[in-house]
Amino acid sequence: MYTLTPRCHLPPLRRSPPPPCAAASTTSQPAPPSLSSSISIPSRADPDELRSTWPHRLWTLAGSAAILSSLSTSASLVFSGSSSPAEPLAAALAAYTLADLATGIYHWLVDNYGDATSPLFGAQIAAFQGHHRYPSTITRREPCNNLHSLARAAALSLLLVDGALAAGDAPAAAHAFAGAFAACVVLSQQFHAWAHEKRGRLPPGVEALQDAGVLVSRAQHAAHHRRPYDTNYCIVSGMWNGVLDRYKVFEALEMVVFFRTGVRPRSWDETDASWMEDVVAGDEVDAGDDGLLQTASSISSD
Repeated sequence: MYTLTPRCHLPPLRRSPPPPCAAASTTSQPAPPSLSSSISIPSRADPDELRSTWPHRLWTLAGSAAILSSLSTSASLVFSGSSSPAEPLAAALAAYTLADLATGIYHWLVDNYGDATSPLFGAQIAAFQGHHRYPSTITRREPCNNLHSLARAAALSLLLVDGALAAGDAPAAAHAFAGAFAACVVLSQQFHAWAHEKRGRLPPGVEALQDAGVLVSRAQHAAHHRRPYDTNYCIVSGMWNGVLDRYKVFEALEMVVFFRTGVRPRSWDETDASWMEDVVAGDEVDAGDDGLLQTASSISSD
C-alpha cells in the first residue's frame, strides 16, 4: 500500500561530544531535555492512591447514569414503535467496534507525544508512562479509582450529546450509539486491568470473553509491554490491533508527524527506564500466564 522508512534508518537523537575547549571549561551548559526524560514517572503507588474516594465514586455514578440515560432513551423509542430493535442493536455493535479503535488512537497518542506539563492531558500522559513502569498497579486499583476519569468525561460529554440528539429528534440508533460508545470507553480501563490480572483472580466469565475476543486478551496486551512498545494499543476488544499493526498505520502517522513537525514519538528512541517494567521483589508471577510471563522474561533478559 505504501512504503515506510524503517525505524533503524532514523537513529535516536544523541548529543555530539563537546569540542576540546568546551570540555576543558569549568562551567557546562545543561543538556536540553529529551522527550522521554521530560515525563515525570510516578513511583510505585502508595496503597492510599489505589483506593476510591467519594469524588471518584460520584463521578463514576454520574458517568454511569449518563450512559444509562442514553440507552434508556433508545429503548423508549423502540418500545414506542418509532424504531425497530435491529437499528439500535446494530448501532451499539458499531459503537463497540469503533470504541476499540478510539482507545487505540488515544493510547498511541499519550504513549508517544506530550509530557506531564501538556494542557488537559498531562496527568494522563504521566499516568500511562507510570503504567509502563508498574503495569501490575492497575490490577490493585479499586474500580471507581480506575474508572472515574473516563466516567467524568462521559458524564460531561453525554450531557451535551444527548441534549443535541433530543433537540434534533434523533432516532433510537443515535442514542444507542452514544450510550454504547461511552460505556465501552469508560469500561476500557477495567478491560485493561483484567488484561493484566492473573487468571485465578479474574471474575467468572471474563477469561472466556477474553479468549473469545470480546475483551482484549491478556496475551495480546502483554505484547504491548514488550520492546519496542509500539503495538497492540487498543484495549476494548483488541480487534483492531492486527489490522493497525499489520499495515503499520501508527508508524505511518508517526512519519507524517515527524516530517511535518520534527517531533519524534517516544517509541522510536532507545527504550529508557521510563518504558521498562520495574519488577519489585515480592511481586508474584503466575507461571500459567504465558503472555505476562514472556513479558517478564523479555524485560529481565534485556
